[in-house]
Amino acid sequence: MTQLLAQAFAEASRLPQADQNILAQWLLEELASERRWSRLFAESQDLLSQLADEAAEEFEQGRTKLLEPEKL
Repeated sequence: MTQLLAQAFAEASRLPQADQNILAQWLLEELASERRWSRLFAESQDLLSQLADEAAEEFEQGRTKLLEPEKL
């Protein structure tokens, strides 16, 4: 465990029990969310590569339009 994480946990341990539980639940959910995103991103590399190739081909063929954010 890093020193900073240990310091954060030490500070959190001084919170009331209900607040500790809220913080713990939030942290566990964030960690689970990060794992899900990492897994989904890793599994989607082939699809993302294919989509990028398609977009580049459409651009080269002049089938795309420049995005003009001020007109959105």
